[in-house]
Amino acid sequence: MLDKDSLLIGLLIGLAIPFVGYATIQMIFEQIAGMEFLNPETRTVYFRERTIAILAVCLNLIPFKLFKKRRYEKAMQGILIATFIYVFIWIYYFANLML
Repeated sequence: MLDKDSLLIGLLIGLAIPFVGYATIQMIFEQIAGMEFLNPETRTVYFRERTIAILAVCLNLIPFKLFKKRRYEKAMQGILIATFIYVFIWIYYFANLML
């Protein structure tokens, strides 16, 4: 079995958490919009998508903090690599939309 303090574990966790978090946050936003608490005309078309994506990437702070407390440095590096990958994808995808 894999060691808890490994780069691969950190990378897998760092890639999985934002993916699941994006779906969860998207469902929450859809339920709130269904109750008509949000006014969709007040923001740009891609505002919600950008916001949900960056919130999902920020969810990597939770396992990062847990690994930091346990001093799993290799796993922390894996989470950072995954986070940077997601941030670069976010910037590439939304760069043209922010102008």
